[in-house]
Amino acid sequence: MKNNFSIIYLIVLFVSFISCTNNISEEINIAFWNVENLFDIENDPHKNDDEFALGGKKSNTHKILNLKIAHLKEVMDEIDADIFGLCEVENRSVCELLNKALPEHNYQIIHYDSPDTRGIDNVLFYNPKKIKITESYPISVVLNASSKTRDILYIKGTISDNYLHIFVNHWPSNYGGKSKAIPKRAKTAAILRKKIEEILTQNPNAEIIVMGDINEDPTDVNVLGVLNSTLDIKSANYPSYNLYNLMASHLGKEKTGTYVYRGKDLIYDQILVSPGLLDSVGLAIKSFSAEIHDFPKYRQQKGKYAHYPFRFWAGNQLLGGYSDHLAVHTKIVIK
Repeated sequence: MKNNFSIIYLIVLFVSFISCTNNISEEINIAFWNVENLFDIENDPHKNDDEFALGGKKSNTHKILNLKIAHLKEVMDEIDADIFGLCEVENRSVCELLNKALPEHNYQIIHYDSPDTRGIDNVLFYNPKKIKITESYPISVVLNASSKTRDILYIKGTISDNYLHIFVNHWPSNYGGKSKAIPKRAKTAAILRKKIEEILTQNPNAEIIVMGDINEDPTDVNVLGVLNSTLDIKSANYPSYNLYNLMASHLGKEKTGTYVYRGKDLIYDQILVSPGLLDSVGLAIKSFSAEIHDFPKYRQQKGKYAHYPFRFWAGNQLLGGYSDHLAVHTKIVIK
């Protein structure tokens, strides 16, 4: 009798295990990072890249570029994303150099040269075993004749027959004055919103991810008003709002942010999702937040700039850190 009970108990355990295994959803890791001036050491006469070229103000060398690549690899290995958006990348060749250092990730690259005067672009590294790309192109952001900025990178792909739309962004910075930059970002936000509206009009349940260095906090007007996003998960439904900002959970926390300016923590690097990724159909966000990849080694620990992200360059001085921004990441699951 005792043996019979043991057999029944083992059968129940086995059935429970099979049941739990069948309910496990595949996870897709999504990340974004401003990698801070990933330039090669060649002088491109069509770009304002002289400072990074051999013989330039930064006294850049092959050894320094290799250190930069090694530090980017360190972070990207830790995050281990299946889909990784990057910004502040100069060109395709330096993307290939970085990818050569990441063979275990099986990444392919989507990159387009943008009209930015410094030559910095948005790029997507992705694992083709996780997502099949069906379409990609740059979305032009025309500001004015004398002010050019990087394109928004648009990608459409399928994960287990579910369409996913991805937008990689790097909105205009405050360089030259915040008052001049805000209208530029408003125009960028409006262009992005128009494209998102087109997708949602065709399919209100479309699954969309917006990632990037927005150069504004989640609470700023261009992110909330112009882009039509919300920080309240309860109100995150279309057509009331196009997007929910996954950085909402970090707001108000001390010493929390992805960027520091004049001692103030800012959440400039963000991941936002459409309502279609908040439901339980097709693809869905695993948790209603994105994580900031924040560890002591990625921040300066001493001196005037303690707590600032440990950047690679400070002007023309080589600090040899990682980036002036921290990476952000989240996970989606296949339902």
